Amino acid sequence: MNDLEVIAECLPQINPAALEYDEWLAVGMAVKQAGGSVEMWDTWSQRDSGRYHPNECRKKWEGFRGSANPVGVGSIVKLCRDQGGEVSFGSDPAAGQGRALDWDFVIPADDLKIVRQEWLQESQIPPVPENWSGLADFQNYISALFSADEFVGIVADAYSADGRWMPKKGEFNRSAGELLEEVAKAPDLGAVIGDWPEECGAWIRFNPLDGKGVADSNVTAYRYALVESDEISIERQFTIYHELELPIAAMVHSGGKSLHAIVKIDAPDFREYQKRVDFLYEVCKKNGLVIDRKNRNPSRLSRLPGATRSGVPQRLIETNTGKASWAEWADWIAALNDDLPDVESLAEFINDPPPLSDCLIEGVLRKGHKMLVSGPSKAGKSFLLLELCVAIAEGREWLGWQCAQGRVLYVNLELDRASCYHRVKDVYRAIGIPPRNAGNLDMWHLRGKAMGMDNLAPRLIRRAVKRKYSAVVIDPIYKVITGDENAADQMAKFCNQFDRVASELGCAVIYCHHHSKGDQGQKRAQDRASGSGVFARDPDALIDMIELEIDDKRREQILNRWSCDAISSAMDQRSPGWRDRISQDDALVAEKLAPVAVETLGQSESLRISSESETRAEQATGWRIGGILREFPAFKPRNVFFCYPVHPVDRWDLLADARADGEMPQRKSQKEANAENLEIKNAETRMIVEELFESKSIVEVIDVANELGITERATRDRLKAIGIKPKRGMIMKPNGSCGSD
Repeated sequence: MNDLEVIAECLPQINPAALEYDEWLAVGMAVKQAGGSVEMWDTWSQRDSGRYHPNECRKKWEGFRGSANPVGVGSIVKLCRDQGGEVSFGSDPAAGQGRALDWDFVIPADDLKIVRQEWLQESQIPPVPENWSGLADFQNYISALFSADEFVGIVADAYSADGRWMPKKGEFNRSAGELLEEVAKAPDLGAVIGDWPEECGAWIRFNPLDGKGVADSNVTAYRYALVESDEISIERQFTIYHELELPIAAMVHSGGKSLHAIVKIDAPDFREYQKRVDFLYEVCKKNGLVIDRKNRNPSRLSRLPGATRSGVPQRLIETNTGKASWAEWADWIAALNDDLPDVESLAEFINDPPPLSDCLIEGVLRKGHKMLVSGPSKAGKSFLLLELCVAIAEGREWLGWQCAQGRVLYVNLELDRASCYHRVKDVYRAIGIPPRNAGNLDMWHLRGKAMGMDNLAPRLIRRAVKRKYSAVVIDPIYKVITGDENAADQMAKFCNQFDRVASELGCAVIYCHHHSKGDQGQKRAQDRASGSGVFARDPDALIDMIELEIDDKRREQILNRWSCDAISSAMDQRSPGWRDRISQDDALVAEKLAPVAVETLGQSESLRISSESETRAEQATGWRIGGILREFPAFKPRNVFFCYPVHPVDRWDLLADARADGEMPQRKSQKEANAENLEIKNAETRMIVEELFESKSIVEVIDVANELGITERATRDRLKAIGIKPKRGMIMKPNGSCGSD
């Protein structure tokens, strides 16, 4: 089935009257893109008699001149399915699934489809009671929707425009209590609200007003929304309302082709009202109700129960049906669309468990899992992630861990496009390898276009699903955080988006976050990331960076070692035999290596290398890489330098005993403490013996014991430890030195 055939199948199932103007245009663009005719679009558009104008389609058609991102058949399929339609795609059920949607089309998080149209058994609405009373319906409606002190907007007058009856502004300064008092005394509804034109009936505003006007700004409580769908039968509307268990406060027969469902929204403010109504309408669309979008605003008019319209009662069908509240209904919808897996028995897998995912970073991270890199500002986190991208693309080590080679997507949220590419080039140059597999590294530049992760995730998945990535790197996440980063519940939902990406793409998701403020030295790695503890608990691997203090003495050691290493490497390439002219120990001292370097490389080249090493050493910062792993044994923290633009591992242990700001000194082991204590005791014993020999040539053991303040037996042990063996309690000083005869 080709694109045009798919469109031809969809159009009869799409009601143009329910579309926005842009959606109507998109249908025309898609028809033209697929090779269809303007007549096809025009004939379909005529179904919207209220907005159709002859020759308008043809005028618009001429302006469709193509686009770099044309509207495709996928957009038509979506409109069809949104209105409850079904698309067969011919005999091949897989056809059409890979059709390209517009790049900005958002895949809904949930299908939200509850009602299966093909299995729906329509129910009849209750018939009009023989003793039907307009006053009773009006009274029950007012009592169900309003408090006694709330103002109610009623319209019982209308005017005719182009053959259509349009409601006037109406009244809005009587309270529900006042209306009910008048109902109790009135002979009929007209005596309460006034006589209405029989041809059009009467209307009521379903949300309370302030008594000063009828605009949205006059609404005092965002309590209800109107659901109306007159494109399907009354019976079908009634059945779907009940199948969806809408939290309906009141359902009213319009006296025409629709049932007006006044749905409980209970929003705290207008913004939340908009969100809830959008969600409500989306659910209705997914389940076959073609909703009139003009009904969104909270001051909207609905049909007033109790009036008649061309002799047909606008009657109250029922009150308070479906779920009891918006919250209960929303939870029910979520539960029906949770897409959770089935419960499994251990007996099926205990002897033959599923295979583990392949390792991406050996001993740290598997494909399909998540990793967080956390650290303070100026740590070079973006460079660290770019180094990781290069390591995966090339199949190299990263921070000493071997990476499996594969494709990787770097989602750049912070850098401008040119700077990002220059950084990657600089990383390759600093590592010292050619970009043989640069084709394995893709980049998606979103600076200035970032959005919440809930919106970014489906767009990312759509672009990446066919590219078989081993990893997706998102840098940084503060650009896509939705909600309060200190709220655990909100951050749990946020982190679920990473799970979604990892699950649907089968790749690792790697992202970075910043440290909280203040010294981090006394905190554990999992407690340093800013915001909720969810950040540390959620990922399968947490890699944390903390800066180490480098004093002048340590920096001199770094400079010496780096300079010797750089010069030695250069001499190895020029003349490998240079090592025969210097000892191994002297080759590790820059001053002693310098003469050999000048002789082998020349003074100019030797000075250049030394100068570059000095610059790197002065600019370098030290970092300790710690972390927590869920899938693998804990690793011993490793130390690295940040030497723009890379993080070389400290393979000479120059930072082994360096401390982070605020970090307490490491406690010595008992063995180290005992050795240090013994050394102190030996020095003390040797000093006392030397002092005693200054005044005499023979020293007695008892004299040494008295000076030390210990027993004579303990003193003999001390003397033995420093190589002195007394004879008959005496220590002699032969040849002017401390010793025994």
